[in-house]
Amino acid sequence: MRVLTVAPDDGGRRLDRWLADRLPLVGNSALQRYLRKKRVKLNGKAVAGDYKTVAGDSFDVYINDEFFNKPNEDNAYLALDKPDVDIVYEDANILLAAKPSGLLSHPGGGEYVHTLLTHIQALLYLRGDWVPGGENSFRPALCNRIDRNTGGIVIAAKNGTALREMTEKIRLREIDKYYLAAVTLTKGKQLPQNGKFENYIWKDAKLNRVYVKEKPAQGAKLAVTVYKTLQRKSLYALVECKLLTGRTHQIRAQFADAGFPLVGDGKYGGSKENRQALYSYKLTFAFESGAGVLGYLKGKSFTVEPDTIDFVRELFN
Repeated sequence: MRVLTVAPDDGGRRLDRWLADRLPLVGNSALQRYLRKKRVKLNGKAVAGDYKTVAGDSFDVYINDEFFNKPNEDNAYLALDKPDVDIVYEDANILLAAKPSGLLSHPGGGEYVHTLLTHIQALLYLRGDWVPGGENSFRPALCNRIDRNTGGIVIAAKNGTALREMTEKIRLREIDKYYLAAVTLTKGKQLPQNGKFENYIWKDAKLNRVYVKEKPAQGAKLAVTVYKTLQRKSLYALVECKLLTGRTHQIRAQFADAGFPLVGDGKYGGSKENRQALYSYKLTFAFESGAGVLGYLKGKSFTVEPDTIDFVRELFN
């Protein structure tokens, strides 16, 4: 039990909203449940969530100590009592989730709660599939990531063996990843029907930006993308890209360098639309060697419709 006291400038607020600010790891549904179960008392009596606080009120709060901590990478899953995960496929070893555009893959930059990984961890925790702190407990982890403003399929491992096997398959390039992108057609430049970018990408970590180099350079990594043009209309083209390497901002930077920046990608010269027209829509487990516990996935392919599809359709209608 802890005692929380209302400061002079916090009087007149609804109790549930005041508590939410002080219990960042308690989701709204859980907080309302605690109030109904009389876990919050004023002068020894239970109090409702719509009670208006008075400066100097001291509340006895009967909630586990861990919920009074600030969200961090280890505990953020506790803040989500209604995790939102668009599951594409799931089994005992892995979970494929369709990450919406605008959501971080991993915690970072001060954001711990509203990330794909945190939502997945919260889902597995609430279902009882993951017991944090248990003996030999494995923390669910992402095997790959995609940019915040890019949507699409992300692989999560539910146990350590699956993480090791999947990470190795990604390293061996035995997982085929396909993206849909809407690019801007630049006057005077011809976008081939089928093409391949093979160059080098150097990352400026401070600016979170990459630069394309045609020749090997210190710190630059080989980047290879194969693409085919699916549709053209006026100023735009819809292309399907297959990644043969997985560098930061690879598709965005390579198309921009070639003179065809992605629609909505202001960082690399595209139009400043509300959404970036890039989506990882298809994943194929093209295993060429043994995959251990994941062998049953060999040859399986999963496809999702981009959450940017309406936006892209507007460009080509």
